Amino acid sequence: MSGLQINEAGSRTRPTRDALIEALCTVYDPEIPVNIYDLGLIYRLEVDAEGKVEVDMTLTAPACPVAGTLPHEVGRVIDAVPGVTDATIRLVWQPPWSQERMSDEAKFQLGLL
Repeated sequence: MSGLQINEAGSRTRPTRDALIEALCTVYDPEIPVNIYDLGLIYRLEVDAEGKVEVDMTLTAPACPVAGTLPHEVGRVIDAVPGVTDATIRLVWQPPWSQERMSDEAKFQLGLL
């Protein structure tokens, strides 16, 4: 069980959504200087009481050159979050990614605002 953390009472510590988002913000699309969370590539992020995390993510285009590696990188950083016991990363294509999914911060960084 990767990242399992036990609190003082001896029970498991559940990973927080904020901690998971912080981890996702360390992953970048190599072609765009914005992290994948602000880029809008994360469509769903769920964590249950047992520390199992599910992520649905997409890429900027189906032919993206990092299609084979970026989901694995997401899994690696999620697994490293304290309390995560399992991570499932799914690559999805619907709805298609568009610039509207980007955060205002990402749009600003890219000169779109």
